[in-house]
This record gives sequence, structure tokens and C-alpha cells, in this order.
Amino acid sequence: MRKVIVFNSVSIDGYFAGPNGEVDWFIHDPAVDKAAHEMMNPDTILFGKVTYQMFENYWPHVARDSHAAEGVRIMANELNQMTKVVFSKTLKEVTWENSKLFHGNLAEEVRKLKQEKGADMTIFGSGTIVQQLANEGLIDELLIVATPIVIGTGKQLFKDVKEMKLELLETKHFDSGIVLLHYRIATKGP
Repeated sequence: MRKVIVFNSVSIDGYFAGPNGEVDWFIHDPAVDKAAHEMMNPDTILFGKVTYQMFENYWPHVARDSHAAEGVRIMANELNQMTKVVFSKTLKEVTWENSKLFHGNLAEEVRKLKQEKGADMTIFGSGTIVQQLANEGLIDELLIVATPIVIGTGKQLFKDVKEMKLELLETKHFDSGIVLLHYRIATKGP
């Protein structure tokens, strides 16, 4: 069965975005990207509308930007090639290559996707998607990029999420001050 892996940056006080969706406090560290890439190898990204539109407006252009760093262009090309599954009740279409739009029941669709053949799936951003799938027991692993900043207010990654017991698989720290935490959802005991 395919796994769903959350890959998200969070501030030390637990926010994945500022109150208006700001992510200008993120620290881009190529070493973190490389380490995360070694911990997971998805072929599908699950998106909500807002994160999808943010990625769609940025990454396809980076792939064609000869002035962008080589590592960033490689990442952009990988994102372009991946299957992007967008969950939205209001979007009419998705135009980024390899994108599919779903208007139906999120949990039901993800259960179906988990049964299909293929590599794992990941979620970047998309806090509402993370929250809904966590409450449905459909998240298997978490890669949390703990960023050395307190933003004080914003959008909590695990807002209104039921308790989840986690097993720590690995930690890595970086010169940027970031700590990468790799967890899996703990299996329920007897």
C-alpha cells in the first residue's frame, strides 16, 4: 500500500504559514531538501487549492529559468513530472502538467489512491488537507522541518487534529539551524 507522507516546514511555535498564508520566514536549505529526498521518494503530491496555486505560479517557471541554481531547477523539473492531485470545491480546472482535480470526498479519494500502484504520496503545505487526513488516520509518516523562528501567530499545522502517537525514525540538524524530524504514525497496541 502507498504511504501518505507529510513534508512541511513549521515554526518552533507550530505554524506552517503566517496569518495570511505568508511563508517568507522559511529558510531554504538545499541540504534539507537533499536529506528529505533521501527519506522519501514520492511520485504524487496531494494539494489543497491555495498551496497548489502557489506552487503552480512558481515552480514551472523555475524549471525554465537559466539563472536559477541547478539544484532548484532539478527540483522544479521533478515537481513538474510528478502527479499532482488537487482537492478543491471551487477550482474549475488545473493547468500545471500532470495535475488532476478532485471535487469529491477527500478521505475517500485518498483511500483509493493509497490502494493504487505507485510510489508514495506527499503533502507540502495544504494544512487543511493534513488536518483532515490526520483525523481520518490516512497519514503514515511526517517529515517536519523545524525552522528556528517564532512567528507568534499564523496557521497551525495540526489545528483541531485528534491525538496521534508518533515514533521517531530519524533526526538531522543543519548549519541553517533547521532540524529535520522524521516520524511515522505509531501502530496501535493491544
